[in-house]
Amino acid sequence: MSTIVYPEIILKKGREAALLRGHPWIFSGAIAAVKGNPGIGDIVLAKDSTGKPLALGFYNPLTDIAFRVLTRKCEENISQYFWQARLHAAYKLRQKIIDEQTNAYRLINAEGDGFPGLIVDVYNGILVVSIATAGMEKQRNHIINALISQLKPTRIYEKSESRSRELEGLGNRNGILFGENKNSAVEIMENGLKFEVDFAAGQKTGFFLDQRINREKIGALSKDAQVLNCFSYTAAFSVYCAEGGAKRVVSLDVSKSACMTARKNLHLNWFSTENHPVVEADVFTYLRNVQENFSIIILDPPAFAKEKKDVTTATRGYKEINLQALKHLSAGGILAAFSCSNFIDEDIFHRIVLAAARDAGVDLALLARLEAGPDHPVLPGHPEGHYLKGLLLVKK
Repeated sequence: MSTIVYPEIILKKGREAALLRGHPWIFSGAIAAVKGNPGIGDIVLAKDSTGKPLALGFYNPLTDIAFRVLTRKCEENISQYFWQARLHAAYKLRQKIIDEQTNAYRLINAEGDGFPGLIVDVYNGILVVSIATAGMEKQRNHIINALISQLKPTRIYEKSESRSRELEGLGNRNGILFGENKNSAVEIMENGLKFEVDFAAGQKTGFFLDQRINREKIGALSKDAQVLNCFSYTAAFSVYCAEGGAKRVVSLDVSKSACMTARKNLHLNWFSTENHPVVEADVFTYLRNVQENFSIIILDPPAFAKEKKDVTTATRGYKEINLQALKHLSAGGILAAFSCSNFIDEDIFHRIVLAAARDAGVDLALLARLEAGPDHPVLPGHPEGHYLKGLLLVKK
């Protein structure tokens, strides 16, 4: 097969350093010249200032992230066979890390699996696809065909709705791509526990698959505990804690529909909502007014900082919920504090929680740092991929 000649981008002198360290992006300010008139989402060859080939990747002149690496093998052809091989590798990895007690997991995690801008989640034979980049949008048919031929799903649903798509010059897409257009609720199993997931109407692709390992860890600590699960969404953490032997789990969320599904999920696993109540309320208001103390408090809020300009406000929000939670945590109790905001890095988040502890007048000991599970691989040179940060702390 003859090698395809791709358009080129030439970097300014010295601006290849991050790429050579393993970072998968090139920002627009690092580009000195463009050759061959590539369009939005086209594949280009990146070269350093001396003309040395560096990588093939997606190009988009509309965005700050102007180039996203596909492969550092610069002679490679990016064909349907390229994507089939990448998908096969991703699936083989999941076969190693997902056991028979789980039928819901992340199959493709964007850059971590070599698919910049693509997420594919599996829900009991149904695939939910989210495309966030113009480059991946152009490869859409190759991706869908590869998923159908290799995974043989019952359905494929696309849920491509994000700020990233807007920045990339794309409109939103939402709807069935393959299979019957049935009800969007599906029952899944995670570590033998059952959950109802609405992949069309739910947050993200319907379920927070990235927390699977952390649910296991916290559930294992829950025997005889009084648990408060804040921002409980559909109560996945709560079910694990109840399964782990918690005396009482309070699930707290402001969303009426999430609370309804939370009750269903508790009942699916034979837990009583009298013993494990689901409360529809604002977390901040609840924490400021509740008189009860708990031996485990879980704080897993939505992203408070969705853009860089939100960081200051988000910092105040994270500090306030951790401060209020620590006031209601029993001595010797455990706090599981999370942030999924890309713009709040791990160091900043740690400082926020420590500041909350100082203001609450309590001492904490770190039991573990928490992150997304192994079905969410991240490139070592791509710190932006580590969006989920968590701390498991004990109150001294």
